[in-house]
Amino acid sequence: MSGFEASEYRVRTERAQTMMAEAGLEALLLTTEPDVRYFTGYLTRFWESPTRPWFVIVPAAGDPIAVIPSIGAPLMQASWITDIRTWRSPDYLDDGVSLVAEALRDCVSTSGRIGVPSGPETHVRLPRDSWDAIGQAVEGRRLVGDALILKRLRMVKSEAEIGKIRTTCAIADRAFARVPEIAAEGAALDDVFRRFQMLCLEEGADWVSYLAGGAGQGGYGDIIAPATAQALVKGDVLMLDTGAVRDGYFCDFDRNWAIERATPESQSAYVRLIEASDAAFEAARPGATAADLFHAMDAVLTGGAGGSDAGRYGHGLGMQLTEWPSLIPDDHTVLEAGMVLTLEPGIDVGHGLGMVHEENIVVTQTGADYLSTPAPRSLPVL
Repeated sequence: MSGFEASEYRVRTERAQTMMAEAGLEALLLTTEPDVRYFTGYLTRFWESPTRPWFVIVPAAGDPIAVIPSIGAPLMQASWITDIRTWRSPDYLDDGVSLVAEALRDCVSTSGRIGVPSGPETHVRLPRDSWDAIGQAVEGRRLVGDALILKRLRMVKSEAEIGKIRTTCAIADRAFARVPEIAAEGAALDDVFRRFQMLCLEEGADWVSYLAGGAGQGGYGDIIAPATAQALVKGDVLMLDTGAVRDGYFCDFDRNWAIERATPESQSAYVRLIEASDAAFEAARPGATAADLFHAMDAVLTGGAGGSDAGRYGHGLGMQLTEWPSLIPDDHTVLEAGMVLTLEPGIDVGHGLGMVHEENIVVTQTGADYLSTPAPRSLPVL
C-alpha cells in the first residue's frame, strides 16, 4: 500500500465531497490507477495487465466503496477501505457491470448525477461495451463529467505527497551524480540507459517507469526513441531524463553532459537553458499562471517567438509522470501553493538537433522551492 496514514485519505475524500456538493454530484465513479490510488492508497503493479476493470465510488457522504476483481481483495483489505465488493474476473458476460451498477444505485438517488473524470488527460479504463452497460444499469441516474474535481484535487499536493516526491528526486539526484561511473567515450548509449536504471534502483527507486534521452554532436535529435547501440564520441552531448518511482510518486528531471569536451556552442545553449529555468523559477508563485511560466522561459529562449515543436516547457508531476497543468501559452491555470511542476525549457541548436533541461519544483506560499538539486551552471564534461 502507498505509505500514508488513513487521515490523509479521509481529508482527500472530504474535500472531494465538498466539491461534489457544490457541483450537484451524488457520487464519483473512478476507474484509473492514479484516481483509485488517490482515495485508497492501493499501490500495485498489477495495473500493467489490461484484462480486468477496477472501480472506486466516492459517495456524497461516507467512505469510498471499492468494486474490484477478487484477485485484488487481500491488498485492498490492507487499506483503510472497508466496503469492498468483489467478483471473479475476467467474466466475459458481466465483468463487474452489475456489481458496480448496484453500488451506484445504493448511494445515488434515482435522478442523481454521477461524476466521471473528463477532459484533457483523463480516460475511462474499461471496455466501451461495459461503459454502455453501466449507463443502462444505473436506471435513470446520469453519468456526467466530474466538474474537474479530480484535476483540482490532484494538482495541489499535501505536505505528505510533496515529501514523497522530494524523496524520489533525491534518489534520482544520487543516480545522476554517479553517471561518470557508466558514461564515457566509447560507451554504448543503450548500455548507459540500462546501467542508469540500475543506479536508480541501487539508490532506492522502486522502479524506473520512464527513461528517455539522447546523444549527438553538440546536441541530440529524437529524445523519446529507445536508445541504440551507438557509441558515445568526443564532442557528444548526452542527456538522460528519468521518471523514477518511490512509494508511488514520480520524479521527472534530466541532466546533460558533454563527452570529453564541450563546444562553445553547446555551452552557450546549456547556459541559456539554465537561465530560462531560472526565469520560470522566479515567476513561479501563487497567483501566477502556467502560461506566465511558459512566457518567462520563452523570452529567454526565443525572444518570445512562441516556443518549440515539443509543445510545452513543462507540466505537473505527482502520481503520474505528467499531470496538469501544461506550461503552454493557452493554459491559464492559476498556480497555488502545493503544486509540483517540472520546468522543461528546450532550445534548437541547429541541424535538427536541440537540448533540453528539466528541474522539479514546488510552489510555496512565498514563491517556489526546488525538489531536484539544481543542475550545474555550466555544462559538465565527462
